Amino acid sequence: MTDVAPIEASVTIAAPPSKVWGLVSDPRNYARWSPQTAKTFVRGGAVTAGATMFNINRRGLLVWPTQARIETVDHERQFAFKVKENWTVWSYHLEETADGGTQLTERREAPKGISDLSVRLTKAVFGGVPAFTNELQRGMEQTLAQIKAEAEA
Repeated sequence: MTDVAPIEASVTIAAPPSKVWGLVSDPRNYARWSPQTAKTFVRGGAVTAGATMFNINRRGLLVWPTQARIETVDHERQFAFKVKENWTVWSYHLEETADGGTQLTERREAPKGISDLSVRLTKAVFGGVPAFTNELQRGMEQTLAQIKAEAEA
């Protein structure tokens, strides 16, 4: 187990939380925004707490699968899932702004650390944990910019 600091990014969106929630609460949308997500399938189709997801991730020519379990579905407030392979928890937090818009924050946390297998693979394939964490941070910022653009369109 390796401890890592949480990473997060935030954006203010000129759209109500209901509209933003409609986007971020369905992980099948993530491939449109995330530079790392190629496709997400929700087993059984229902996006509910406890449902499992199968993800296809990519970085250049490298493609790898992950599995996740939806942990939190708190309507218009929080959506979170835990990745089985590396134990990380990814989440979206929504907060209504004074003008009726939405402050959207994406987080990646590892409350129990990251699995040793994931750390070894990150070192071998992604240039190490610090470099990959920086890449994930940039990816979050890109993802949030894409969500903002779609919500405000």
